[in-house]
Amino acid sequence: MRSLRKGLSLASFLTGVATLGAVLVAAPAHAADTPLRDLAAAKGKVIGTAVTGSKLTGTYGDVAGSQFSSLTPGNAMKWGSVEPTQGSFNWTEADQIVAFAQAHNQQVRGHTLVWHSQNPSWLTNGSWTSAQLSSLLQNHISTEVGRYKGKIAAWDVVNEPFNEDGTYRSTLWYNGLGANYIANALTWAHAADPDAKLYINDYNVEGVNSKSTALYNLVKSLKQQGVPIDGVGLQAHLILGQVPSTLQQNIQRFADLGVDVAITELDIRMALPADSAKLAQQAADFKSVVAACAAVTRCVNVTVWGFTDSDSWVPSTFPGYGAATPYDENYGPKPAYYGIAEALGGGSTTPPPTNGACTATYSVTSQWNTGFTGQVKIACAGASLSSWKASWTYGAGQQITQAWNASCTQSGSTVTCANASYNGSVADGGSVTFGFNASWSGSNPVPTVTVS
Repeated sequence: MRSLRKGLSLASFLTGVATLGAVLVAAPAHAADTPLRDLAAAKGKVIGTAVTGSKLTGTYGDVAGSQFSSLTPGNAMKWGSVEPTQGSFNWTEADQIVAFAQAHNQQVRGHTLVWHSQNPSWLTNGSWTSAQLSSLLQNHISTEVGRYKGKIAAWDVVNEPFNEDGTYRSTLWYNGLGANYIANALTWAHAADPDAKLYINDYNVEGVNSKSTALYNLVKSLKQQGVPIDGVGLQAHLILGQVPSTLQQNIQRFADLGVDVAITELDIRMALPADSAKLAQQAADFKSVVAACAAVTRCVNVTVWGFTDSDSWVPSTFPGYGAATPYDENYGPKPAYYGIAEALGGGSTTPPPTNGACTATYSVTSQWNTGFTGQVKIACAGASLSSWKASWTYGAGQQITQAWNASCTQSGSTVTCANASYNGSVADGGSVTFGFNASWSGSNPVPTVTVS
């Protein structure tokens, strides 16, 4: 559940950075003195993030490894990823994430064994008898859980089994096997790794409502039947300002059944563009969710669904929404990061005021014989803007022909771009990007950009 971001089409030498004011310090230096994982451990909790295996290098890997005590593969362990062709397995990314976690003394949360989505076409397009379908499911669970036996702390065994009204979702599994597929899946997973904690995971079950009550009744019934069920996952894909008022009450009622509770996929999306008021509300919302978990002994884990906005599924799934994670696209901690830290007993909810700056990053995203497409990203850390202008001087006769998300003028070789009516505000921890097409001939050196 994440969107892939396109990289630059040219080599890294086509990217230039200019800064107004002090240079922006690397993201980890802006984070709280005590990493989130240490703050969480002091409260007996685990703090996790979903990750993309191929990105676990550089700054992304540094933040993932230093700040979090648990990793969830965003897509790498789903059925469509590990067995795209029947009987042919691809464990490359899943193995990579597990190895990274082991090297950084982290838990792994397996996600997910039984789901109605992201299944391979050979499975969804097949014509199966109930017996065949049951055998396929048992084999899948036994194979995957068995491969990682002793390496996975918890599995989201069954994902999203309910409709909003609390009835069972019509899926390949429910339609072919009935509601008993849930108990069977848990039983098979336990047989493959008796030490792994087994969860049922769903969304819109964070507060007390029809859907969460159906989940509550299912867990209660499974416990009474002796089915191995260790926990409940509340996904918590939330909207700004809409943290359920009954969140802690709901966590507590599941805990009272004798199971653990985890916040498994936390993000809090907002209508774009972000501004200081929205980012402050988001910080309060993250703090509220984490504090609700911290207040219940059996709430054991809070996992954010990607820690950086550059690796978030939100923009591609909810057009017009984004900025849903604790870090911006440049790996700078947003106010939300400090909301999490404070809920875990850390310090101030705002970044240190020193070394504040707004930076401008100029990049060429595509280039052809006579023209190119470029973009400039303005990002602020420890500073903010109510309006902005970005200026640069071309060194090889480049000429802008079209711009978007900014008003650009060119006089000779000097270009000046000002904000549009809707994107002048850049909050502390926020960013804005504008783009343009331009002509060139012979060479296309990167200019130095200033922001004011």
